[in-house]
Amino acid sequence: MQKLKAVIFDIDGTLANTVPLCIQAFRQALEPQLHRPLSDEEIKAAFGPDEEGTIASFNPPDVKNATNNFMRYYEALHEEMCPEPFNGIKDLLRTLKSNGVRLAIATGKGKDCSLLSLQRFDILLYFGIIENGAREGSRKPQAIQQIVNAFGVQKEETLYVGDAPGDIKESRKAGIHVVAAAWAGSADKKKLEEEHPDGIFDSVKDFARWLYEKV
Repeated sequence: MQKLKAVIFDIDGTLANTVPLCIQAFRQALEPQLHRPLSDEEIKAAFGPDEEGTIASFNPPDVKNATNNFMRYYEALHEEMCPEPFNGIKDLLRTLKSNGVRLAIATGKGKDCSLLSLQRFDILLYFGIIENGAREGSRKPQAIQQIVNAFGVQKEETLYVGDAPGDIKESRKAGIHVVAAAWAGSADKKKLEEEHPDGIFDSVKDFARWLYEKV
């Protein structure tokens, strides 16, 4: 592996344990319109598009209203359910930035949702580029390519960090290195291993130790 000059992060389950927060906000926004309970698994299976796209996949009577309610619940529950990023993330970002590594976000989250969390965690300042999701579905390969072009780095010098098997597949499709963040309770380590990332890490500390040798 060449020396890394750029690191691209996912948000949910990678920078912070926001997956339970997302699930609860989707549940509260959707169940009143659907008139039935939604399981965690059912909601997680719809992840991929941005918030409006995820909500639309359940075919509620009023997608726009449900999307607005999602954002209201997401903001209201944020402090209680996910007040801080994962332990060690702020130090990691600070160290990478101080060593001249370019940092970016490529997430399925929409712009408003992403900014809300990054500002709450006080880590927005570390990221030069934020590429968000789309209603139609994941656009991470395109987002990664745009980040690589904007930073003026080579694909071999770029790493993606995500918590889902799809992150590994999409990073491979984009032609960059990828590691799996298995430090969130929502991560399925076995499924991550099946995609053969460049590394799988159970803690931010272990990942940081590995990464510092690559930059």
